[in-house]
Amino acid sequence: MRQRPAGAAVSLPSSLPVLRRLRGASLSEYRRLFADVGAPWLWFSRLAMDDDTLRSILEDEAVHALAVDAPDAEGHAGTMRPMGLLELDFRTPGECELAFLGVHAQHVGRGLGRWLMSLALQKAWDMPGVTRVHVHTCTLDHPSALRFYLRAGFTAVGRAIEVAPDPRVLGLLPMDAAPDVPLITV
Repeated sequence: MRQRPAGAAVSLPSSLPVLRRLRGASLSEYRRLFADVGAPWLWFSRLAMDDDTLRSILEDEAVHALAVDAPDAEGHAGTMRPMGLLELDFRTPGECELAFLGVHAQHVGRGLGRWLMSLALQKAWDMPGVTRVHVHTCTLDHPSALRFYLRAGFTAVGRAIEVAPDPRVLGLLPMDAAPDVPLITV
């Protein structure tokens, strides 16, 4: 994406989420949220990363890692629960990488993703000097992810084949994560 997309703002979901900066959060809190949101899509990069590398990313002023919190569905007054993750990476001058954007599986299809994407793009393009916003996706992502990114205003620019060990076999995610993705063992 080379320019801010034109379009109407997306209305807030009914449960009024709140963004909470994760800078200073414990690595275990971040990894738990990352795994909770990403397990259905086999997100594993941050789970495999050593503590020092992950800490240096999360503590970098140019990385905006945010939890998406919403009121507790069980009605506990004043209690917020994480329901999504947004990470914008501004470490390359003039660019913003939409590193991670996801919501817990039970919230998919309720408009939270569209709202979060709208907010992410607003934050990305509001950063002075940004001339490019980009995202990487893969076939393990939600089946509608590519269409979602294209509708948001991104343009597909490349395709690559990447091979990685299954994070379930490595013990990074539980064996029952991503039940729709075949588990191949040798």
